[in-house]
Amino acid sequence: MTARGPSAIGQRPSATASPLLAVEHLTVELPVDGTLLPAVDDVSFSLRTGEAVAIVGESGCGKTQLARAILGLSPEGARVDGRVSYGGRDLLGLSDRDWGAVRGRRIGFVFQEPASALDPVQTVGAQIREAILCHEDLSRAETRRRAREVLRDVAFPDPDRGLDEYPHRLSGGLRQRAHIASALVSGPDLLIADEPTASLDSTAAASVLELLDRLRVERGLTLLLITHDLAAVARHCDRVLVLYAGRIVEEADTGALFRTPAHPYTRGLLRSVPRIASAIRQHGRRYEAIPGGVADLSARPSGACAFAPRCPDRFAPCDAEMPELFEVDTGRARCFLYRPGSPARAS
Repeated sequence: MTARGPSAIGQRPSATASPLLAVEHLTVELPVDGTLLPAVDDVSFSLRTGEAVAIVGESGCGKTQLARAILGLSPEGARVDGRVSYGGRDLLGLSDRDWGAVRGRRIGFVFQEPASALDPVQTVGAQIREAILCHEDLSRAETRRRAREVLRDVAFPDPDRGLDEYPHRLSGGLRQRAHIASALVSGPDLLIADEPTASLDSTAAASVLELLDRLRVERGLTLLLITHDLAAVARHCDRVLVLYAGRIVEEADTGALFRTPAHPYTRGLLRSVPRIASAIRQHGRRYEAIPGGVADLSARPSGACAFAPRCPDRFAPCDAEMPELFEVDTGRARCFLYRPGSPARAS
């Protein structure tokens, strides 16, 4: 698994450019047995125009809740605090009517399961045309032309025929291409893709990720990719945010993170990725894995490092304090190993 360089696809956005999306101290609390508990806990990051950023972590780390909060789609009963701004405009305070002008038009969203995202009783063309008519008043002929054009853009074979197909008649890869077409037809600047290849086989997954790369260059898209597939991150993203128990525990450029992961959790994730060299195992030998699992919301430690119970580098402060994000050579890491003056850092 080789990590891509910053200029592998197009030109890396300027570090001084104003962010397209800025998330500041975002917290999403979900109701659990009558109590609100943080699924996303004080998360801050930004995206620059044209950048591809990945959010990675195990299931239960808060990746999807973070994406849905950005889009104003948190579940009923949730409490969302902080600030999310797009092009300098605060999104969290938008009314439902104002959100209608943002979702799809400015920010596209791709769900992980296209079979659920697409209506089984409507043709692909009808669903793409519906996405157009949410934002523009066009004739049936014009919406069909636009739908055919976007299907061609996503490399859908025989777009004219594809317009009249029903989702259940398509392969998983083609359903996802149709779903991506629907998300892009109104010309958003930012695409949030939540595990877009989770339901696909490896060949279809690779082709969908290559498609997103091409569309990003051709359309000047900014991409926020939510995934657990570290190999995909290495090939397709400029920067990585590692999420654990609702908090960012590491942030770095992709190449730097894969060469020198700082946080013990990131190192564990990378060691857990199967490699060809380790595919042929000695009899009885198991693949490497991080012991334990992500704690439920109600079982996460308060005032301590959430990863401490699973951490091989655990030491005195980890059970008594919550670490902040400390500067490291490759970016930032939420670990006491990197606190200035730490004996562990000095060693």
